[in-house]
Amino acid sequence: MIISDMTMPEFEAGLAATKTVLIPFGSVEEHGPHLPLSTDTLEAYQVCVKAAEHVPIFIAPPIHYGNCRSSCRHPGTISISTTTLKLLFTDIVKSLREQGLRNFIAISGHAGGAHGMALQEAGEELITLYEDISVAVVTEFVLARERGENLIETPGDCHAGEIETSRIMHSHPHLVKGTAPAEYPSFPAGILVRDKRRYWPGGVWGDPGKASAEKGALIEEAVVGGLLDLIRNIEEHTY
Repeated sequence: MIISDMTMPEFEAGLAATKTVLIPFGSVEEHGPHLPLSTDTLEAYQVCVKAAEHVPIFIAPPIHYGNCRSSCRHPGTISISTTTLKLLFTDIVKSLREQGLRNFIAISGHAGGAHGMALQEAGEELITLYEDISVAVVTEFVLARERGENLIETPGDCHAGEIETSRIMHSHPHLVKGTAPAEYPSFPAGILVRDKRRYWPGGVWGDPGKASAEKGALIEEAVVGGLLDLIRNIEEHTY
């Protein structure tokens, strides 16, 4: 049940079928010279829609902005603060709780460390504030890497490389502009650098050359399976 496509009566009727909602978080972030800036959002939203084909579940409109530190100097990246991200998640959950929903799954297509921690902190504060809700925070890319590990040839692949290029080649092939060279950046350990692009010029972390649409379809299917397991878990247990 895609909330943005529903009418008021349809939403109200949907509450009889489920109290669970998926909230996809993405980013506007560089993904090399070959993938769209919306890659993270597209991936997260795609698996939510696919999961809704299997179980009755609400899908909230995607949040298109995230906290992007390592790529903040790359052209096209639009980063928001972790404070803003926390407030967005918190306010969305509070509003949907008022509408009658009780299980909230934040699924993030962006795997940035600070970004993920902000969502987790917001979730921890929410379950402390409300005893009648359950909250899960999952990084979609981690599911892809864990569930699709037998398909992935590139060690350490993590950004605009084999995994993400395969995913977009499958789901949104018209947005893929060829490929890009393999790249494995090396930032100085423990040091915060101003010119991050100096250490990561191409905006790729992995090997897009090993990507394929067929591989992307299999990885997507694996991620949807992991998401369905999570939905069943949060609906069947109290945490």
